[in-house]
Amino acid sequence: MPPGAPPGAPAAGGAQQGGGLRSALGGLTTRGRSFVAAGLAAAVCSYVLGQSDLLRVGLLLAALPLVCVAVLYRTRYRVAGSRRLSPSRVPAMSEARVHLRIDNVSRIPSGLLMLQDRVPYVLGPRPRFVLDRVEPGGHREVSYRVRSDLRGRYPLGPLQLRLTDPFGMVELTRSFSAFDTLTVVPRVEPLPAVRLAGESSGYGESRTRALALAGDDDVIPRGYRHGDDLRRVHWRSTAKYGELMVRREEQPNRARCTVLLDTRENAYFGAGPDSAFEWAVSGAASVAAHMLERGFAVRLLTDTGSSVPGPESGSGFSGDTSDMAGLLLDTLAVVEHSDGEDLAPAYEVLRTGSEGLIVAFLGDLFEEQATTLGRMRQRAGGAVAFVLDSDDWLAREAGVHHDVPGAALAADGGGAAPEDTDTTEHAVQMLRESGWTVVQVHPGEPLSELWRQADRYRSGEDTAGERREAGARP
Repeated sequence: MPPGAPPGAPAAGGAQQGGGLRSALGGLTTRGRSFVAAGLAAAVCSYVLGQSDLLRVGLLLAALPLVCVAVLYRTRYRVAGSRRLSPSRVPAMSEARVHLRIDNVSRIPSGLLMLQDRVPYVLGPRPRFVLDRVEPGGHREVSYRVRSDLRGRYPLGPLQLRLTDPFGMVELTRSFSAFDTLTVVPRVEPLPAVRLAGESSGYGESRTRALALAGDDDVIPRGYRHGDDLRRVHWRSTAKYGELMVRREEQPNRARCTVLLDTRENAYFGAGPDSAFEWAVSGAASVAAHMLERGFAVRLLTDTGSSVPGPESGSGFSGDTSDMAGLLLDTLAVVEHSDGEDLAPAYEVLRTGSEGLIVAFLGDLFEEQATTLGRMRQRAGGAVAFVLDSDDWLAREAGVHHDVPGAALAADGGGAAPEDTDTTEHAVQMLRESGWTVVQVHPGEPLSELWRQADRYRSGEDTAGERREAGARP
Protein backbone atom coordinates (compact mmCIF):
# COMPACT_ATOMS: atom_id res chain seq x y z
CA MET A 1 0.00 0.00 0.00
CA PRO A 2 1.50 3.35 -0.93
CA PRO A 3 2.48 5.63 1.94
CA GLY A 4 0.19 8.42 0.82
CA ALA A 5 -3.35 7.36 0.05
CA PRO A 6 -5.08 9.10 -2.86
CA PRO A 7 -8.14 11.27 -2.43
CA GLY A 8 -10.31 8.21 -2.98
CA ALA A 9 -8.90 6.52 0.12
CA PRO A 10 -11.43 5.21 2.63
CA ALA A 11 -13.39 8.00 4.25
CA ALA A 12 -14.65 6.44 7.43
CA GLY A 13 -18.36 7.20 7.45
CA GLY A 14 -18.05 9.58 4.51
CA ALA A 15 -20.75 9.84 1.84
CA GLN A 16 -18.26 9.15 -0.95
CA GLN A 17 -17.52 5.72 0.48
CA GLY A 18 -20.81 4.95 2.20
CA GLY A 19 -22.79 3.52 -0.70
CA GLY A 20 -25.94 5.25 0.61
CA LEU A 21 -27.91 5.40 3.81
CA ARG A 22 -29.14 1.84 3.27
CA SER A 23 -25.61 0.47 3.66
CA ALA A 24 -25.20 2.56 6.81
CA LEU A 25 -28.37 1.01 8.27
CA GLY A 26 -26.90 -2.38 7.38
CA GLY A 27 -24.05 -1.58 9.76
CA LEU A 28 -26.27 -1.83 12.83
CA THR A 29 -24.72 -4.14 15.38
CA THR A 30 -26.62 -6.76 17.37
CA ARG A 31 -27.02 -4.22 20.15
CA GLY A 32 -28.39 -1.62 17.77
CA ARG A 33 -30.86 -4.04 16.19
CA SER A 34 -31.97 -5.14 19.64
CA PHE A 35 -32.63 -1.54 20.64
CA VAL A 36 -34.71 -0.94 17.49
CA ALA A 37 -36.67 -4.16 18.04
CA ALA A 38 -37.27 -3.31 21.71
CA GLY A 39 -38.43 0.19 20.77
CA LEU A 40 -40.89 -1.13 18.20
CA ALA A 41 -42.17 -3.74 20.65
CA ALA A 42 -42.64 -1.06 23.31
CA ALA A 43 -44.54 1.13 20.84
CA VAL A 44 -46.89 -1.74 19.95
CA CYS A 45 -47.44 -2.57 23.61
CA SER A 46 -48.20 1.07 24.39
CA TYR A 47 -50.90 1.07 21.72
CA VAL A 48 -52.42 -2.20 22.93
CA LEU A 49 -52.27 -1.28 26.63
CA GLY A 50 -52.97 2.39 26.14
CA GLN A 51 -49.86 3.48 28.03
CA SER A 52 -48.44 6.70 26.59
CA ASP A 53 -45.34 6.59 28.81
CA LEU A 54 -44.41 3.24 27.30
CA LEU A 55 -44.61 4.86 23.88
CA ARG A 56 -42.03 7.46 24.88
CA VAL A 57 -39.70 4.73 26.10
CA GLY A 58 -40.17 2.86 22.84
CA LEU A 59 -39.42 5.91 20.74
CA LEU A 60 -36.26 6.58 22.76
CA LEU A 61 -35.05 3.00 22.33
CA ALA A 62 -35.69 3.00 18.58
CA ALA A 63 -34.35 6.50 17.97
CA LEU A 64 -30.99 6.03 19.69
CA PRO A 65 -29.54 3.55 17.12
CA LEU A 66 -30.95 5.59 14.24
CA VAL A 67 -29.35 8.77 15.57
CA CYS A 68 -26.02 6.92 15.86
CA VAL A 69 -26.38 5.80 12.23
CA ALA A 70 -27.08 9.36 11.07
CA VAL A 71 -24.17 10.85 13.02
CA LEU A 72 -21.75 8.20 11.86
CA TYR A 73 -22.99 8.46 8.28
CA ARG A 74 -22.59 12.24 8.20
CA THR A 75 -19.13 12.20 9.78
CA ARG A 76 -16.67 13.50 7.21
CA TYR A 77 -13.08 12.85 8.13
CA ARG A 78 -10.57 11.08 5.98
CA VAL A 79 -7.81 8.67 6.84
CA ALA A 80 -4.86 7.39 4.82
CA GLY A 81 -3.16 4.05 5.37
CA SER A 82 0.23 2.59 4.56
CA ARG A 83 1.89 -0.78 5.01
CA ARG A 84 5.59 -1.66 5.25
CA LEU A 85 7.05 -5.17 5.21
CA SER A 86 10.25 -5.91 7.08
CA PRO A 87 11.59 -7.73 5.16
CA SER A 88 9.53 -8.16 1.98
CA ARG A 89 11.41 -11.36 1.11
CA VAL A 90 11.73 -13.88 3.93
CA PRO A 91 12.95 -17.51 4.02
CA ALA A 92 10.45 -20.24 4.81
CA MET A 93 9.93 -20.93 8.53
CA SER A 94 11.08 -17.40 9.37
CA GLU A 95 9.06 -14.43 10.57
CA ALA A 96 8.42 -11.10 8.91
CA ARG A 97 6.94 -8.03 10.56
CA VAL A 98 4.21 -5.93 8.96
CA HIS A 99 3.99 -2.29 10.01
CA LEU A 100 0.70 -0.43 9.54
CA ARG A 101 0.25 3.33 9.77
CA ILE A 102 -3.02 5.26 9.81
CA ASP A 103 -2.96 9.04 9.21
CA ASN A 104 -5.90 11.34 9.90
CA VAL A 105 -5.75 13.78 6.99
CA SER A 106 -9.00 15.59 7.83
CA ARG A 107 -9.55 18.63 10.04
CA ILE A 108 -11.61 16.86 12.70
CA PRO A 109 -10.53 14.14 15.11
CA SER A 110 -11.55 10.59 14.41
CA GLY A 111 -13.59 8.38 16.63
CA LEU A 112 -12.77 4.87 17.75
CA LEU A 113 -11.27 2.88 14.86
CA MET A 114 -10.95 -0.88 14.54
CA LEU A 115 -8.19 -1.84 12.12
CA GLN A 116 -8.05 -5.22 10.38
CA ASP A 117 -5.66 -6.52 7.73
CA ARG A 118 -6.46 -9.45 5.48
CA VAL A 119 -3.78 -12.14 5.39
CA PRO A 120 -3.84 -15.69 3.96
CA TYR A 121 -4.54 -18.34 6.57
CA VAL A 122 -1.10 -19.94 6.06
CA LEU A 123 0.51 -16.78 7.47
CA GLY A 124 -1.39 -16.90 10.73
CA PRO A 125 -4.55 -15.41 12.25
CA ARG A 126 -6.06 -12.22 10.89
CA PRO A 127 -4.68 -9.27 12.90
CA ARG A 128 -7.10 -6.83 14.51
CA PHE A 129 -6.32 -3.59 16.36
CA VAL A 130 -8.37 -0.96 18.21
CA LEU A 131 -7.18 2.62 17.70
CA ASP A 132 -8.15 5.43 20.02
CA ARG A 133 -9.14 8.90 18.89
CA VAL A 134 -6.69 10.25 16.29
CA GLU A 135 -6.20 14.01 16.37
CA PRO A 136 -6.29 16.06 13.12
CA GLY A 137 -3.03 15.53 11.27
CA GLY A 138 -2.03 12.80 13.68
CA HIS A 139 -1.21 9.16 13.05
CA ARG A 140 -1.11 5.78 14.76
CA GLU A 141 1.27 2.90 14.09
CA VAL A 142 0.79 -0.79 14.84
CA SER A 143 2.58 -3.94 13.72
CA TYR A 144 2.09 -7.69 13.62
CA ARG A 145 4.15 -10.75 12.68
CA VAL A 146 3.54 -13.33 9.96
CA ARG A 147 5.22 -16.68 9.39
CA SER A 148 4.88 -19.37 6.73
CA ASP A 149 6.39 -22.84 6.52
CA LEU A 150 5.50 -22.96 2.81
CA ARG A 151 7.26 -20.92 0.16
CA GLY A 152 5.19 -18.78 -2.19
CA ARG A 153 3.89 -15.28 -2.83
CA TYR A 154 1.18 -14.17 -0.44
CA PRO A 155 -0.98 -11.02 -0.81
CA LEU A 156 -1.44 -8.84 2.26
CA GLY A 157 -4.49 -6.64 2.28
CA PRO A 158 -6.59 -4.79 1.57
CA LEU A 159 -6.61 -2.97 4.86
CA GLN A 160 -10.03 -2.56 6.48
CA LEU A 161 -11.23 0.12 8.90
CA ARG A 162 -14.25 -0.28 11.14
CA LEU A 163 -15.80 2.86 12.63
CA THR A 164 -18.12 2.55 15.63
CA ASP A 165 -20.14 4.96 17.74
CA PRO A 166 -19.55 5.36 21.51
CA PHE A 167 -22.61 3.21 22.32
CA GLY A 168 -21.68 0.34 19.99
CA MET A 169 -24.95 0.64 18.07
CA VAL A 170 -23.51 0.78 14.54
CA GLU A 171 -20.34 -0.33 12.85
CA LEU A 172 -19.27 0.78 9.36
CA THR A 173 -16.50 -0.96 7.41
CA ARG A 174 -14.34 0.71 4.77
CA SER A 175 -11.56 -0.93 2.75
CA PHE A 176 -8.47 0.37 1.00
CA SER A 177 -7.92 -0.91 -2.51
CA ALA A 178 -4.16 -1.48 -2.44
CA PHE A 179 -2.30 -4.53 -1.14
CA ASP A 180 1.29 -5.73 -0.82
CA THR A 181 2.94 -9.06 -1.50
CA LEU A 182 5.11 -11.06 0.86
CA THR A 183 7.52 -13.44 -0.88
CA VAL A 184 8.46 -16.52 1.11
CA VAL A 185 11.57 -17.98 -0.53
CA PRO A 186 13.13 -21.41 0.02
CA ARG A 187 15.53 -21.86 2.90
CA VAL A 188 19.17 -21.33 1.92
CA GLU A 189 21.75 -23.48 3.68
CA PRO A 190 25.35 -22.20 3.85
CA LEU A 191 27.70 -24.48 1.91
CA PRO A 192 31.42 -25.07 2.41
CA ALA A 193 33.83 -23.77 -0.23
CA VAL A 194 34.90 -27.05 -1.84
CA ARG A 195 36.63 -27.44 -5.18
CA LEU A 196 34.19 -29.16 -7.54
CA ALA A 197 36.44 -28.30 -10.48
CA GLY A 198 36.43 -29.83 -13.94
CA GLU A 199 39.27 -29.73 -16.42
CA SER A 200 37.51 -27.78 -19.15
CA SER A 201 37.85 -24.05 -19.56
CA GLY A 202 35.28 -21.75 -18.12
CA TYR A 203 34.86 -23.75 -14.94
CA GLY A 204 36.78 -24.43 -11.78
CA GLU A 205 38.51 -22.24 -9.28
CA SER A 206 39.05 -19.45 -11.80
CA ARG A 207 37.70 -16.07 -10.87
CA THR A 208 36.28 -13.34 -12.99
CA ARG A 209 39.14 -11.40 -14.47
CA ALA A 210 38.98 -7.78 -13.43
CA LEU A 211 38.79 -5.10 -16.06
CA ALA A 212 42.23 -3.51 -16.25
CA LEU A 213 42.74 0.20 -16.60
CA ALA A 214 45.73 -0.34 -18.87
CA GLY A 215 45.88 -3.95 -20.04
CA ASP A 216 47.57 -5.44 -23.08
CA ASP A 217 46.65 -3.97 -26.42
CA ASP A 218 44.05 -5.74 -28.53
CA VAL A 219 44.87 -6.39 -32.14
CA ILE A 220 42.60 -3.53 -33.26
CA PRO A 221 42.20 -0.51 -30.93
CA ARG A 222 38.83 1.21 -31.06
CA GLY A 223 37.83 4.85 -31.30
CA TYR A 224 37.53 7.00 -28.21
CA ARG A 225 34.06 7.19 -26.65
CA HIS A 226 32.75 9.70 -24.19
CA GLY A 227 33.59 8.52 -20.69
CA ASP A 228 36.60 6.37 -21.61
CA ASP A 229 39.57 6.60 -19.26
CA LEU A 230 42.26 8.79 -20.84
CA ARG A 231 44.90 6.46 -19.45
CA ARG A 232 43.74 3.89 -22.00
CA VAL A 233 44.51 6.15 -24.96
CA HIS A 234 46.75 4.34 -27.49
CA TRP A 235 48.93 7.21 -28.76
CA ARG A 236 50.57 5.29 -31.60
CA SER A 237 47.20 4.44 -33.14
CA THR A 238 45.98 7.98 -32.42
CA ALA A 239 48.85 9.40 -34.47
CA LYS A 240 48.23 6.89 -37.23
CA TYR A 241 44.50 7.45 -37.62
CA GLY A 242 44.37 11.13 -36.70
CA GLU A 243 41.80 10.62 -33.92
CA LEU A 244 41.84 9.43 -30.37
CA MET A 245 42.07 5.62 -30.15
CA VAL A 246 41.88 3.60 -26.93
CA ARG A 247 42.82 0.07 -25.99
CA ARG A 248 39.88 -2.29 -25.72
CA GLU A 249 39.10 -3.42 -22.20
CA GLU A 250 39.97 -6.97 -21.41
CA GLN A 251 36.85 -9.12 -21.71
CA PRO A 252 35.84 -10.95 -18.54
CA ASN A 253 36.04 -14.74 -18.49
CA ARG A 254 33.51 -15.66 -15.82
CA ALA A 255 33.05 -19.20 -14.59
CA ARG A 256 29.53 -20.44 -15.22
CA CYS A 257 27.19 -22.75 -13.35
CA THR A 258 23.80 -24.14 -14.35
CA VAL A 259 21.52 -25.35 -11.55
CA LEU A 260 19.13 -27.93 -12.99
CA LEU A 261 15.94 -28.55 -10.99
CA ASP A 262 13.79 -31.56 -11.81
CA THR A 263 10.15 -30.57 -11.23
CA ARG A 264 8.42 -33.60 -12.77
CA GLU A 265 5.38 -34.50 -10.70
CA ASN A 266 5.88 -38.24 -11.20
CA ALA A 267 9.45 -37.98 -9.88
CA TYR A 268 8.48 -37.03 -6.31
CA PHE A 269 6.09 -38.38 -3.73
CA GLY A 270 4.65 -36.66 -0.71
CA ALA A 271 3.86 -33.02 0.03
CA GLY A 272 4.50 -30.39 2.65
CA PRO A 273 7.55 -28.44 3.82
CA ASP A 274 9.51 -31.63 4.62
CA SER A 275 8.83 -33.40 1.32
CA ALA A 276 11.46 -34.48 -1.17
CA PHE A 277 10.46 -31.84 -3.71
CA GLU A 278 10.75 -29.01 -1.17
CA TRP A 279 14.20 -30.30 -0.21
CA ALA A 280 15.22 -30.22 -3.87
CA VAL A 281 13.96 -26.65 -4.27
CA SER A 282 15.81 -25.56 -1.13
CA GLY A 283 18.94 -27.34 -2.36
CA ALA A 284 18.78 -25.56 -5.71
CA ALA A 285 18.42 -22.21 -3.92
CA SER A 286 21.38 -22.98 -1.65
CA VAL A 287 23.68 -23.99 -4.50
CA ALA A 288 22.67 -20.99 -6.62
CA ALA A 289 23.34 -18.56 -3.77
CA HIS A 290 26.63 -20.27 -2.94
CA MET A 291 27.93 -20.17 -6.51
CA LEU A 292 26.94 -16.52 -6.88
CA GLU A 293 28.93 -15.71 -3.76
CA ARG A 294 31.93 -17.46 -5.31
CA GLY A 295 31.73 -15.24 -8.39
CA PHE A 296 30.07 -17.66 -10.80
CA ALA A 297 27.52 -16.62 -13.39
CA VAL A 298 24.54 -18.75 -12.38
CA ARG A 299 21.54 -19.88 -14.39
CA LEU A 300 18.51 -21.78 -13.07
CA LEU A 301 17.09 -24.38 -15.48
CA THR A 302 14.09 -26.67 -15.00
CA ASP A 303 13.12 -29.87 -16.77
CA THR A 304 10.59 -27.90 -18.85
CA GLY A 305 13.38 -25.85 -20.44
CA SER A 306 12.47 -22.71 -18.49
CA SER A 307 15.63 -20.71 -17.81
CA VAL A 308 16.29 -17.83 -15.42
CA PRO A 309 17.76 -15.59 -16.66
CA GLY A 310 16.10 -16.26 -19.98
CA PRO A 311 17.43 -16.33 -23.56
CA GLU A 312 16.96 -12.57 -23.90
CA SER A 313 20.05 -12.08 -21.73
CA GLY A 314 22.43 -13.24 -24.43
CA SER A 315 23.94 -16.57 -23.49
CA GLY A 316 21.35 -17.05 -20.79
CA PHE A 317 23.77 -16.17 -17.98
CA SER A 318 23.85 -13.04 -15.94
CA GLY A 319 26.79 -10.71 -16.07
CA ASP A 320 27.31 -9.09 -12.72
CA THR A 321 24.11 -8.00 -11.02
CA SER A 322 23.43 -7.74 -7.32
CA ASP A 323 19.79 -8.63 -7.93
CA MET A 324 20.50 -12.05 -9.46
CA ALA A 325 20.23 -13.90 -6.14
CA GLY A 326 16.89 -12.23 -5.47
CA LEU A 327 15.64 -13.09 -8.95
CA LEU A 328 16.55 -16.75 -8.56
CA LEU A 329 15.02 -16.97 -5.10
CA ASP A 330 11.82 -15.28 -6.27
CA THR A 331 11.59 -17.79 -9.11
CA LEU A 332 12.12 -20.74 -6.79
CA ALA A 333 9.53 -19.33 -4.38
CA VAL A 334 6.75 -20.05 -6.88
CA VAL A 335 8.09 -23.06 -8.80
CA GLU A 336 5.60 -25.91 -9.00
CA HIS A 337 5.45 -29.45 -10.30
CA SER A 338 5.42 -29.91 -14.07
CA ASP A 339 3.44 -32.43 -16.12
CA GLY A 340 6.49 -33.46 -18.14
CA GLU A 341 7.94 -36.95 -18.11
CA ASP A 342 11.37 -36.34 -19.62
CA LEU A 343 14.33 -33.96 -19.38
CA ALA A 344 14.60 -33.43 -23.14
CA PRO A 345 13.45 -29.75 -23.04
CA ALA A 346 16.28 -28.94 -20.63
CA TYR A 347 18.78 -30.72 -22.87
CA GLU A 348 17.63 -28.65 -25.86
CA VAL A 349 18.60 -25.53 -23.91
CA LEU A 350 22.01 -26.92 -22.95
CA ARG A 351 22.95 -28.30 -26.36
CA THR A 352 23.27 -24.82 -27.88
CA GLY A 353 26.47 -24.02 -25.99
CA SER A 354 29.28 -25.29 -23.83
CA GLU A 355 28.47 -25.28 -20.13
CA GLY A 356 30.76 -24.94 -17.16
CA LEU A 357 29.38 -26.77 -14.14
CA ILE A 358 25.97 -28.43 -13.96
CA VAL A 359 24.49 -29.11 -10.53
CA ALA A 360 21.27 -31.13 -10.82
CA PHE A 361 18.62 -31.92 -8.22
CA LEU A 362 16.68 -34.93 -9.46
CA GLY A 363 13.79 -37.09 -8.34
CA ASP A 364 13.15 -40.69 -9.34
CA LEU A 365 14.94 -41.55 -12.58
CA PHE A 366 14.37 -44.05 -15.36
CA GLU A 367 16.59 -45.13 -18.19
CA GLU A 368 15.24 -42.46 -20.56
CA GLN A 369 16.09 -39.62 -18.16
CA ALA A 370 19.52 -41.13 -17.45
CA THR A 371 20.27 -41.23 -21.18
CA THR A 372 19.29 -37.59 -21.58
CA LEU A 373 21.42 -36.60 -18.59
CA GLY A 374 24.34 -38.49 -20.11
CA ARG A 375 24.11 -36.31 -23.20
CA MET A 376 24.00 -33.22 -20.98
CA ARG A 377 27.27 -34.31 -19.39
CA GLN A 378 29.00 -34.06 -22.75
CA ARG A 379 28.16 -30.33 -22.87
CA ALA A 380 29.66 -29.50 -19.45
CA GLY A 381 33.05 -29.29 -17.84
CA GLY A 382 31.71 -30.84 -14.62
CA ALA A 383 28.42 -32.35 -13.50
CA VAL A 384 27.09 -33.15 -10.02
CA ALA A 385 23.71 -34.80 -9.44
CA PHE A 386 21.79 -35.06 -6.17
CA VAL A 387 19.24 -37.86 -6.57
CA LEU A 388 16.46 -38.08 -4.00
CA ASP A 389 15.37 -41.55 -2.88
CA SER A 390 11.55 -41.44 -2.82
CA ASP A 391 11.32 -44.65 -0.81
CA ASP A 392 13.14 -43.18 2.17
CA TRP A 393 11.27 -39.88 1.99
CA LEU A 394 7.91 -41.65 1.85
CA ALA A 395 8.86 -43.89 4.75
CA ARG A 396 9.76 -40.89 6.90
CA GLU A 397 6.56 -39.09 5.96
CA ALA A 398 4.53 -42.17 6.94
CA GLY A 399 6.46 -42.44 10.20
CA VAL A 400 7.87 -45.87 9.34
CA HIS A 401 11.50 -46.90 9.66
CA HIS A 402 13.04 -47.61 6.29
CA ASP A 403 14.40 -50.99 7.42
CA VAL A 404 10.89 -52.36 7.89
CA PRO A 405 9.78 -54.47 4.88
CA GLY A 406 7.33 -52.55 2.74
CA ALA A 407 8.05 -49.25 4.48
CA ALA A 408 8.44 -47.52 1.16
CA LEU A 409 4.81 -48.08 0.26
CA ALA A 410 2.48 -45.20 1.08
CA ALA A 411 -0.78 -45.84 2.85
CA ASP A 412 -2.74 -44.75 -0.19
CA GLY A 413 -0.81 -46.96 -2.57
CA GLY A 414 1.19 -44.04 -4.01
CA GLY A 415 4.61 -45.36 -3.02
CA ALA A 416 7.29 -46.69 -5.31
CA ALA A 417 7.38 -50.43 -5.97
CA PRO A 418 10.59 -52.45 -5.55
CA GLU A 419 11.11 -52.57 -9.28
CA ASP A 420 10.96 -48.76 -9.33
CA THR A 421 13.81 -48.71 -6.81
CA ASP A 422 15.85 -51.02 -9.02
CA THR A 423 15.15 -48.76 -12.00
CA THR A 424 16.40 -45.70 -10.11
CA GLU A 425 19.55 -47.55 -9.02
CA HIS A 426 20.18 -48.58 -12.61
CA ALA A 427 19.71 -44.97 -13.77
CA VAL A 428 22.15 -43.77 -11.09
CA GLN A 429 24.72 -46.27 -12.32
CA MET A 430 24.23 -45.02 -15.87
CA LEU A 431 24.87 -41.47 -14.69
CA ARG A 432 28.12 -42.46 -13.02
CA GLU A 433 29.27 -44.28 -16.13
CA SER A 434 28.57 -41.19 -18.25
CA GLY A 435 30.76 -39.01 -16.01
CA TRP A 436 28.32 -37.58 -13.47
CA THR A 437 29.27 -37.27 -9.82
CA VAL A 438 26.18 -38.72 -8.16
CA VAL A 439 25.12 -38.32 -4.53
CA GLN A 440 21.96 -40.05 -3.39
CA VAL A 441 19.98 -38.05 -0.83
CA HIS A 442 18.24 -39.62 2.16
CA PRO A 443 15.97 -37.80 4.63
CA GLY A 444 17.69 -35.86 7.35
CA GLU A 445 21.01 -35.42 5.57
CA PRO A 446 22.23 -31.81 5.55
CA LEU A 447 23.12 -30.39 2.17
CA SER A 448 26.47 -29.10 3.46
CA GLU A 449 27.64 -32.64 4.18
CA LEU A 450 26.34 -33.90 0.83
CA TRP A 451 28.23 -31.05 -0.83
CA ARG A 452 31.44 -32.28 0.79
CA GLN A 453 30.63 -35.85 -0.26
CA ALA A 454 30.29 -34.73 -3.86
CA ASP A 455 33.76 -33.21 -3.68
CA ARG A 456 35.20 -36.42 -2.20
CA TYR A 457 33.53 -38.58 -4.84
CA ARG A 458 34.82 -36.35 -7.61
CA SER A 459 38.37 -36.22 -6.30
CA GLY A 460 38.50 -39.94 -5.54
CA GLU A 461 39.46 -39.38 -1.91
CA ASP A 462 36.71 -41.80 -0.84
CA THR A 463 37.38 -44.81 -3.03
CA ALA A 464 34.45 -46.84 -1.76
CA GLY A 465 32.22 -43.90 -1.04
CA GLU A 466 30.03 -44.25 -4.06
CA ARG A 467 29.45 -47.93 -3.44
CA ARG A 468 28.56 -47.31 0.21
CA GLU A 469 26.32 -44.40 -0.70
CA ALA A 470 24.52 -46.43 -3.33
CA GLY A 471 23.87 -49.51 -1.27
CA ALA A 472 23.91 -48.50 2.40
CA ARG A 473 21.84 -46.25 4.58
CA PRO A 474 23.53 -43.54 6.65
